[in-house]
Amino acid sequence: MNMPLGAIIFLLVVLLVFTSLDIFMLVSLLMPGDERNQIIVWKASSFTLLAMVGANILDVIENFVRAQPMAQNPFVQLEIAAIIYFVALLFYRKRLGG
Repeated sequence: MNMPLGAIIFLLVVLLVFTSLDIFMLVSLLMPGDERNQIIVWKASSFTLLAMVGANILDVIENFVRAQPMAQNPFVQLEIAAIIYFVALLFYRKRLGG
């Protein structure tokens, strides 16, 4: 089954965007900086962790209530974490003047 060229290009662009977000997340976590930058990264990381744990708790409750097996895609979770971290980092940089 062949995919249309437009769909292949779209999926490649999405893959490139997600890969760049993952790399950006890792670099910003590992890059040393001044105290303000460390606070911004710390707050963004904390918000991302809270959002991911909350989403996983809701997923566990939903699967328990529906009596379904747990099925989570780690690639999707990684990309959602990268998106949340990027948005939180932008928010805290604007708010705290980083």
